[in-house]
Amino acid sequence: MYIKTATVALLASITPLAAIAADAAPAPTDTVVIGGQREHYRSLSATGATKTDARLLDLPQSVRVLTSEVLRDAGVSTLAGALDLASGIARQSDLGGLWDSYAMRGFTGDPNFGSDFLVNGFSSSRGYNGLRDTASTQSVEVLKGPSAALYGRGEPGGTVNIVTKKPRFVPQRSVSASVGSFNTYRAAADVTGPVSDTLAYRFNAAWQQGDSFRDTARRDTLLLSPSFVWLAGEHTTVSYEIEATEQKAPFDRGLPAVNGKLGALPVSRFLGEPGDGRVTVKSLGQQLFVQHAMNDDWSLQSGLSYRDSELVGFSTEANNLLADGRTLRRQRRHRDFSATDMSGRVELLGKLTTGGLRHSVLFGVDAYRFDDRRVQLRRNPSNANPYAIDIFQPVYGAVADPLTLSIDTLERQRAHGFYAQDQIDLTSEWKALLGVRYDSADQSVTNNRLKANSASSAQSLQASSPRAGLVYQPTKALSLYATAARAYRPNSGISIDNSAFEAEKSLSYELGAKADALDGKLSGTVALYKIDKKNVLTTNPANADFAIPAGEVGSRGLEFDVSGAVARGLQLSAAYAWTDATVTRGDKTIRTGSRFPNVARHSANVLLVSNFTLGDAGASIGGGASYVGKRMGDVAASSSFELPAYTTVKLVAAWTPYRKLRIALNIDNLFNKAYYKSSYNQVWVAPGAERAATLTASYSF
Repeated sequence: MYIKTATVALLASITPLAAIAADAAPAPTDTVVIGGQREHYRSLSATGATKTDARLLDLPQSVRVLTSEVLRDAGVSTLAGALDLASGIARQSDLGGLWDSYAMRGFTGDPNFGSDFLVNGFSSSRGYNGLRDTASTQSVEVLKGPSAALYGRGEPGGTVNIVTKKPRFVPQRSVSASVGSFNTYRAAADVTGPVSDTLAYRFNAAWQQGDSFRDTARRDTLLLSPSFVWLAGEHTTVSYEIEATEQKAPFDRGLPAVNGKLGALPVSRFLGEPGDGRVTVKSLGQQLFVQHAMNDDWSLQSGLSYRDSELVGFSTEANNLLADGRTLRRQRRHRDFSATDMSGRVELLGKLTTGGLRHSVLFGVDAYRFDDRRVQLRRNPSNANPYAIDIFQPVYGAVADPLTLSIDTLERQRAHGFYAQDQIDLTSEWKALLGVRYDSADQSVTNNRLKANSASSAQSLQASSPRAGLVYQPTKALSLYATAARAYRPNSGISIDNSAFEAEKSLSYELGAKADALDGKLSGTVALYKIDKKNVLTTNPANADFAIPAGEVGSRGLEFDVSGAVARGLQLSAAYAWTDATVTRGDKTIRTGSRFPNVARHSANVLLVSNFTLGDAGASIGGGASYVGKRMGDVAASSSFELPAYTTVKLVAAWTPYRKLRIALNIDNLFNKAYYKSSYNQVWVAPGAERAATLTASYSF
């Protein structure tokens, strides 16, 4: 059942588990006593998004693993903040601040939902799951390029997989409390330990409430995540996780551009109606994993995932700015969205030798069922009642005309897939990866507003997604790779004329190099790619309630990531991306050659943290900067609206007076730069946050 806001706030920890190594992403292990013998267990649910235990240097793919230590040093508590540390990821319009939305290598995914991401290898973005908190996160894996050969539907730009913290048989307990700018308070707890010799638990929780740099905006969030691992036998592990979240926040479309220009209004200006109250987003997810080792070379692993979610509330949103440049006509909506997502998989992994070649093989089958119900009431402004506000001197309390039903749809998706992958050691220097997947999907959308006219659309989709890559390793610390892959993803929703959309299809190529330095303490990746895609959906400029296919699009770019220790006590995280993402074949509404909205050609970030001793205590201090170049802010063919480039600076510091206590201070946007992080169109522009300081005390016991 859903959690309630009255639930007592529990405290959470920022004390991380052992971090995933930069050059490999194995599942964590723990040691327990079974029948007098010390045994190791390997939690299946912690398996990385690559689905195997191969070193990342051996894979023909650019991968960045953001460990819990990196997230802690950066003062990050959200998925959006974590992804800001990787290359080639651009923030997108986030439905008034209600879900995570980003583009990877220019591709943002289904505009009907937040951007795609996985939790322990299962899709957790279908439906309405709010802004992702990192309190229960062990690491964030950013896999560039298409992963359709393993996962089916997905973006060719890349995949994000969140690995959650796992139960341990060694007791660990920690709590933390934070206070920050805008009356923000946060508390969290992380408790783990054994129940018996064969059963362990973990409980993560986080509660946060606070105002915002935006006028009248207040957000409350709550996360509860218990998990268990059971050693069912000498070679069998069972794990179960629950994740319940509730978020309440006003729907906030941001600011309008005045005469196509930004900056006329303070970034704090709220132009909705406080009387609308807050939108509530709830999500309850459960995951069950079973792993069985048949022998030293072969294992069987399976998993089930079930998630209910909903989004309910009123909003007042800008419609258009009148010719006087100050009167904003507004519309009012009520959304009542709910979704159920069920999925499962079974996989066989093994190692064998044939013809003198060593093979690591993976065979799998998976399926999912997804139901999405959307009911929306809406009232557009009329000449008699423009439901307007003065953007320079806002007076709240206007009353809109009664709402009428604008959307009432039920979408059902049923899909299953079969996949196989072979990683081949050709020689000590050469490695190959071959993979293929076949998907079959049925999709139906019923428009209940027009049910009397049998307004239903349905389609069946079949697609194959092959992938091939080659790795050359002239030394143990250097890998050169090349890869090519094809991918697809079904498009959700219906067009303005009640028609289903064809599935997206893409073809991508990538060349890259990976290197380890300083005995593996520092790692880096450089990648050059080209992606072509068709049937991509984007916002319909004529009616923002609907999407339209943008024809054919393409993205090419260069990315660079580096992370690790550059010297004793000095940690570096840095990334740069050049992204050229454009419409390669448009139409009357979207111009050929148009750049993708919110995707800058140049972006970069760096974080440098120095650890040292201060008397008998440990301490650290560091700083970072993020740069995002200018971006298009609209998809209309007639628009030349751009978001300006910006650079923000942050400071981080920590003091550990003794081993169990850590006190940290983080200051974001140090110079209080006014900037704009994303745009949906010229009247829905999301400003970036003003300067904010956060003081956190963490205690382990």
